[in-house]
Amino acid sequence: MLEKKKLEDILFLDIETVPQHEYWKTLPKETQQLFELKTQYQRKEEFTAEEFYHKAGIWAEFGKIICISVGYFIEKDQEYQLRITSFDNESEYQLLVDFKNLLDTHFNLKKHLLCAHNGKEFDFPYIARRMVIHQIPLPEKLNLFGKKPWEVAHLDTLELWKFGDYKHYTSLSLLTHILGVPSPKQDIDGSEVANVYYKEQDLDRIVRYCENDTIAIAQLLLRFNNLPILKNENIVRV
Repeated sequence: MLEKKKLEDILFLDIETVPQHEYWKTLPKETQQLFELKTQYQRKEEFTAEEFYHKAGIWAEFGKIICISVGYFIEKDQEYQLRITSFDNESEYQLLVDFKNLLDTHFNLKKHLLCAHNGKEFDFPYIARRMVIHQIPLPEKLNLFGKKPWEVAHLDTLELWKFGDYKHYTSLSLLTHILGVPSPKQDIDGSEVANVYYKEQDLDRIVRYCENDTIAIAQLLLRFNNLPILKNENIVRV
């Protein structure tokens, strides 16, 4: 699929998000009203806005990023090794600044690409929107203003699997299962992240979950290119 792209030039990533406030009642009245309007189509008449608030983390206007995990390949002893690291500062502003610094200093060349699963619909725009909210200048890889489609340095494993079928959605769990990649969902899933964050206050557990997703995305790209997936000893968390 990507014969002309070097794996070492790709930064794989995944984000975890939660509602900005733990409880509905702590939201300002105007925010509650705007959330009610924003989610009207999704809720229909089945749920009130308050009952639906636990899903607020999926919208950048009402959620926040609590972890960004990234991975990149290096070639060592004629084998690929995947290096994994995470940005998980309690301050979302600082987390985003640290991630921006990584892009600006190490993944700022024309050859560099960002890769995520459903990244074009979720991860990339979510990060960019939260940066704008925090008044953080967008790194070049997230600044799409004025760019033509072929100039956007984004890869999306969901889009690659669609093969042009715009109606087709395949979850990361399903795709790893059918392609023989170890499942990233070994502990929690996305629906549990807010509870683990606010109730259990176990950010480390969320970071491990986010890193596992990032590893799975990198493994998928290997499979798409008919390359062997990595052994555990070739995955290094730094």
